[in-house]
Amino acid sequence: MNTRPSSRAVRPARRRVATGTAAAILGMTMALGGALASPATAADAASATGIILGVGANETQRTVSWYTAEDSAQQVQLVPTARLANGEFPADAAVFDASGSANIATSGGFNRHATLTGLQEHTAYSYRVGTAGSWSPTYSFKTQDFEGDYDFLFYGDPQIGSSGDTAKDQAGWEDTVNVSLAANPDAELLVSGGDQVESANNESQWNAFLAPGKLKQYPWAATIGNHDVGGKAYEQHLYTPNTDRSAPYYSNGNPSSNTSGGDYWYIYKDTLFIDLNSNSYATSQGGGGDAAHLSYVNDIINKHGSEAKWKVLVYHHAIYSPASHAKDSDNKVRRTDFPTAFSKLGVDLVLQGHDHSYSRSYLIKNGQKADPEEHPGQNEVYPGPGGVLYVTANSASGSKYYDITAPDNSGTSGAGNGADPLNPGSYWYNSVQNQEHVRSYVKVGVRKDKLVVENLRSGTCAAPNAAVELKQDDCANTPEGQPVGSIVDKVTVHPHHGGGQDLQVDVPEAAPGEFGWTIDGYNGLVDLGTAKDKDGDHFEAAGTINPIAVTDSRRTLAPWSVSASVGDFKDADKTFSGSNLGWTPKVLQEGAGAKAGAPIGSGFDTQGKGLSVSRGLGSAAQGHAKGKAKLGADLDLKIPGSAAKGSYRATLTITALSS
Repeated sequence: MNTRPSSRAVRPARRRVATGTAAAILGMTMALGGALASPATAADAASATGIILGVGANETQRTVSWYTAEDSAQQVQLVPTARLANGEFPADAAVFDASGSANIATSGGFNRHATLTGLQEHTAYSYRVGTAGSWSPTYSFKTQDFEGDYDFLFYGDPQIGSSGDTAKDQAGWEDTVNVSLAANPDAELLVSGGDQVESANNESQWNAFLAPGKLKQYPWAATIGNHDVGGKAYEQHLYTPNTDRSAPYYSNGNPSSNTSGGDYWYIYKDTLFIDLNSNSYATSQGGGGDAAHLSYVNDIINKHGSEAKWKVLVYHHAIYSPASHAKDSDNKVRRTDFPTAFSKLGVDLVLQGHDHSYSRSYLIKNGQKADPEEHPGQNEVYPGPGGVLYVTANSASGSKYYDITAPDNSGTSGAGNGADPLNPGSYWYNSVQNQEHVRSYVKVGVRKDKLVVENLRSGTCAAPNAAVELKQDDCANTPEGQPVGSIVDKVTVHPHHGGGQDLQVDVPEAAPGEFGWTIDGYNGLVDLGTAKDKDGDHFEAAGTINPIAVTDSRRTLAPWSVSASVGDFKDADKTFSGSNLGWTPKVLQEGAGAKAGAPIGSGFDTQGKGLSVSRGLGSAAQGHAKGKAKLGADLDLKIPGSAAKGSYRATLTITALSS
């Protein structure tokens, strides 16, 4: 409970108590006689490296991962940025303990991660990692509305180091991150298509991947690629929520081996994201293969699908793509195993990498084109039951591009790579294929009743573009006609609503309401006049308090109470006890569930404490109706006959409580 005194108010005084326990105190003066007087007023920065912000289990969480040179207890300190004082964290900053372990020998040091929980919407936060006396620099992020529309960005294969020049790859990657977030500063998630680096345990490449400062400000949703899976550095650097690290989700079936793995899921606003380790696709390798992934997806959607409007799957190995990997035998296996299950489970969008080129599929149902009449490049699509859109992202760093390959005669459904009858130069399953040898990223706008998917250029033929600079790849881009930020492809996906009519209504955030009270009218002196002598035994005076107006508009309908107590009556050095004051509470205006408190007699008659201790004026029980009430009380003052002549004054302190 918090209490606070307030000065006397000439105008009506008002105190508001939001949901929670609080008390408001107001001085009200009372006098015996007519004279007036004033009433009484009641981290060493170098110790932590590789810091990256990660996605949490939902929008109220974030994760933070980092490396440390020492095997010491580590923490994250978190505070709303507005509470930083000259850059210093307050003593009561939230603290989250980190977990972790020793890194593999080639990485050295130790890995740590912590999950930040209890985040509030529309808040800028600052955080740092480390331990007392050895903190990292301070970084920041912001939360937005926890309901409604939002954008996330999807990045294909940075694969830092694959050009042979890590520095050039880093430059392209940093530029894409910066360009994409400058254009979309309110994007809420950064989603990975896998292959963060070229060599799984190469820490120089990991450092280059982690170099963009924005990765400490926007949550990264990691995905394992085939270049990440061969070592533990992926798991050391990138902690993910709700992760199943059991044997079926490792390609070799051995989580304790020097490989990374695991499937995970999270819900962000109205979207259920499921991320798969597509490196584990065949049981002959030792893992659970595609069957294990399908069982996982089925289980997660059955348990959590009803909690979201949209279902998005993310994995590395594209099954519908336009370049050389489109004909890989392992992708043909996935292309046979996945689509029918995804259609039956109501998946809306599948995001993929691996083929270093851009493609957007037709709507695919059960492994076939859902609508034979859907034409190439159609910018509005309407999935019927089971229609799924598959998107493959091009390189986000420019480290490597794959050229589009030609269809063959292997069929136009299932695992085949035959030509599209409507566009013979493309595969049967792709509505759009693109390779300009320029960096790009995918923006997904999640809206009330649609998904808007755009592929956007983050570079041109000019540097930084390592594959073009070093390998002299042909570059089919003109900065004048196809500049940075221009659209390669855009499609709007309208969901299927069955045979009926879905109804939707947006409910705004309800005002929390408030509980409050105020002196009704002018808060003047409660003058009890001149006390009357009662046979020389004692004096008596009477009056009424200024009415107290109570308002309760809270949705919680929590109980409330208003009480009061009085101090001693004083005139200079003369005094008598406030226990001589009693009252009879009453409800002057019904509402807000108000019930009057019990009558309290003057202590003069009973040798009791009267109003010298807190007594209830009025209250309401849990579940009472919203509304307004007015409380009052008749005062009964009996003064010992021994009291000296004078003009006495006391303060009635009113306290309002609500939980």
